[in-house]
Amino acid sequence: MTTILLDPRRTVVFAGDSVTDCGRRTDPDGLGDGYVRNLYDDLGPRRPRIVNAGISGNRATDLVGRWSADVLAHDPSLVSIMIGINDTWRRYDKNDPTTAESFEASYRALLDPLTCPVVLVEPFLMPVKDGQEGWREDLDPKLDVVRKLAVEYGAILVPADVELNRQARTVGAATLAHDGVHPSTAGHRAIADLWRKTVLED
Repeated sequence: MTTILLDPRRTVVFAGDSVTDCGRRTDPDGLGDGYVRNLYDDLGPRRPRIVNAGISGNRATDLVGRWSADVLAHDPSLVSIMIGINDTWRRYDKNDPTTAESFEASYRALLDPLTCPVVLVEPFLMPVKDGQEGWREDLDPKLDVVRKLAVEYGAILVPADVELNRQARTVGAATLAHDGVHPSTAGHRAIADLWRKTVLED
């Protein structure tokens, strides 16, 4: 994996929702100000071309709809996917649930056309607001799907939910994500560090 991440001739695409997006569509560099930007800076001048394809509010099915244009068209050497928290959130704020089975079907539709190495980043929740603890009932089965697919497809799994919740026990969940979902500067730094450690040590 190091050969991809230190080769300017390669392209790495990060796909996901607002956690990945982070204002990239108004950023002249197209990177945003979150963990993707951190990784870009961390990898230094020999980095690959990095494409941020995150769009705020997306669920897995939304990624499927734009996969060809936003991901496959870049002929990626590596694709990193972080999706799923909105598939849970919409159940609670819009009464618009996504079943684990539907989530899995959409996720498979993302993975099936890929012919390059893949990184799956766990969607995560660090309960901050009243009632968020109850979201685990919906999120945990989706986490099981992501973990199962990582094994089945031979992808690298970045255990973001496990690690961020571990850190939250020390520093407090709101330090890493003020609303339990959208990372702070410290939260994005933690994701970037975990991604780099997991992927480069694979």
